[in-house]
Amino acid sequence: MSEEVQSHGWDAIEQSMSKLYGVQEPKHYGTLIPYMLGGRDPLDGISAYKAERPFPHWHIVTFGFSELYEKESADTESSGYGFELTFRLPRGEDEEEPPGWALNLLQNMGRYVFKSGNVFRTGDYLDANGPICLNADTKLTALAFIEDPELPPIDTPNGHVEFIQMVGITGCELEAMQTWNTRGMLKACEEHMPHYITDLSRESFVEKPEIAEAVQKGMERDGSSTGFLYVDQLGWEPGKKRLLGKSQAVLRLGAKQAEVVAKLLTGRIRKGKSLSLSGPDTLVVLKPGEQSVWEEGEKGEVHIYLDEACTSELSQRLQPKEGIVQLLACKSLTVQILKTYIKDQDGNVVSTIG
Repeated sequence: MSEEVQSHGWDAIEQSMSKLYGVQEPKHYGTLIPYMLGGRDPLDGISAYKAERPFPHWHIVTFGFSELYEKESADTESSGYGFELTFRLPRGEDEEEPPGWALNLLQNMGRYVFKSGNVFRTGDYLDANGPICLNADTKLTALAFIEDPELPPIDTPNGHVEFIQMVGITGCELEAMQTWNTRGMLKACEEHMPHYITDLSRESFVEKPEIAEAVQKGMERDGSSTGFLYVDQLGWEPGKKRLLGKSQAVLRLGAKQAEVVAKLLTGRIRKGKSLSLSGPDTLVVLKPGEQSVWEEGEKGEVHIYLDEACTSELSQRLQPKEGIVQLLACKSLTVQILKTYIKDQDGNVVSTIG
């Protein structure tokens, strides 16, 4: 006779949802073949509840980022990865099933976490490099992560679990979060996006004057919370010794990130904070300094110290346009901006920046 499988983690999640929705039976979508047995979907299940406030919408929750059954990890504080994702989407009057693309997106988030080991935390953001709903006419091309406004963290027999809500955002909103912070940006948008419900048809909130002003004031007041930025087009070529001196060092950036880096210089370096740019083979750490110099570390790591004059010039001249930026304030350094090719999931170029 086999032992009965314990589902303390699963039960704890359902109990949290029942506090909001009572005896409502959610739409539940499980997996036929478990991930550990070669199945494609890493999450054990996804449930969608019908919420009515502030207007009819789907409130979706995952089962699988935390430990749902027996305790297996050595971490006694957290259950599994320590979180489950939620997602909210508008619900039509006669709609009885949540959109399939949303369920697929959540499973894709599971694949990302399970394969990379990178976890989501409140305040994080993720650039999808295209519509979050494939082939949809939407301006939402990125995701932000924030505490679910109605689901507080829980302590289960397997450890602590937070409910982190995934929110669809536009490219402009992503840039605002990078140059300021996620919490501040979402708080500024709360009046127009109650409960952070993701509406594929909406326009960018940054186009609203009051939100653009809030972002600008927030960045000037707080600086940027982005201390680390992944740059897929990043390169470094040190200056070479020549007969009559030394050639300039070259920092290479993709056009897609150039403008963001320019704004981050204002929100980081001018606030006395460093900014780390990480590429496939290079780590460039930008730091405030009394004079503009650079030094190479180990394993492709470069530290560039920027004085006020060089910081100001870079923040003004880095643009999303292919070309060479010769710096007057730092004659030993040149910045080369490369074209960025945006590709779809099949590797086809769908747009070019620069």
